[in-house]
Amino acid sequence: MPESSLNRYPFYCPRFWHGMRPSAWWRLLRSGGFAISPSRVPLACSVSIATPFNTLLMGLQNLLYRRRIREAELHGPPVFIIGHWRSGTTLLHELMVRDERFSSPSTFQCFAPSHFLLTEWFFRRFAKWMLPGKRPMDNMDTGWDRPQEDEFALVNLGLPSPYRRIAFPRGGAVDMGYLDFEGVDETAREHWITTMRSFLHRVSASTTRPLVIKSPTHTGRIGHLAAAFPQARFIHITRDPRALFPSTCRLWRSLDDVQGLQAPKADTSDDGIEEYVLECLEKMYRAFHQQRQEIDQHHLIDIRYEDLIADPVGTLQTIYDSLRLADFETVREDIQTWTETEHKSYQTNAHQLSSAQEQQLRERWGEYFDEYGY
Repeated sequence: MPESSLNRYPFYCPRFWHGMRPSAWWRLLRSGGFAISPSRVPLACSVSIATPFNTLLMGLQNLLYRRRIREAELHGPPVFIIGHWRSGTTLLHELMVRDERFSSPSTFQCFAPSHFLLTEWFFRRFAKWMLPGKRPMDNMDTGWDRPQEDEFALVNLGLPSPYRRIAFPRGGAVDMGYLDFEGVDETAREHWITTMRSFLHRVSASTTRPLVIKSPTHTGRIGHLAAAFPQARFIHITRDPRALFPSTCRLWRSLDDVQGLQAPKADTSDDGIEEYVLECLEKMYRAFHQQRQEIDQHHLIDIRYEDLIADPVGTLQTIYDSLRLADFETVREDIQTWTETEHKSYQTNAHQLSSAQEQQLRERWGEYFDEYGY
């Protein structure tokens, strides 16, 4: 993807991997065969320097916050926002946490999951300059305090995740079994869920409110998450695949360009992204459609991106009423104000599909088209 099509991401801005500890960083490098592009060597060096400090800060946090961490627990059932990438999960996440009765893992907490209880205040106050104004793939604002995907925290904690592909994009897909836990043995799955729960407990210790958690990767894990978090609620959002597909291709290419330890291929027709996007949705939704049968009908709601954009207030009220979350009237005015100000100024990226691409989508994603009325 040409650099001009992305929002600028300065060299001094931290990348995902800066929040890792040495063991997780070493495993990531080894899994990619240490195939770092010459132009990305400075990035790899800076991460290598940062990782020992994450371990030191974690040790200090564990010492100073030992009791708080030990007694941490969730403050009510979590709410999971799920759906394919670029289906509106981020927008819905931002809207949900406008309700001060809820909280969410923040960008800093997901960037530095090992020591945020100790250090988050400093970065929020003195290091705002380290982040760009907009995300590289779209026009959403950034900030250490903005809600973020917990999957990034799990990657930094060393758990397997498809997101590790971003580090070495030329190597192709990795950890695809962790999109649905298919083929993942019980011990590894339990370790993954236990690590995730421990992270969310630390977030709860910081926020002391119920959590709204958003990660597209959780879509195919819904049954396992429902078992691990009894009484959890799930908001599933869909979007027209003809917009979903090109937007997701742009997402991965932008992340590969900004975050990768390898320079992406110049020829996007040969980078494997389109097949990767097609395969991910197929795998995620095969598992989602099977596992959703296990979920209490009062704990899961389907909404559409198109409805959320057209009527944010009405869509949020439907979610609150259906999942019995809380009294929506308390937050109605705030959502209405957001709709009349920020929502009007936000513009989505424009995408076009060729006729061949649309035909391929209908062949590969036909069940999604039919199931959700597109």
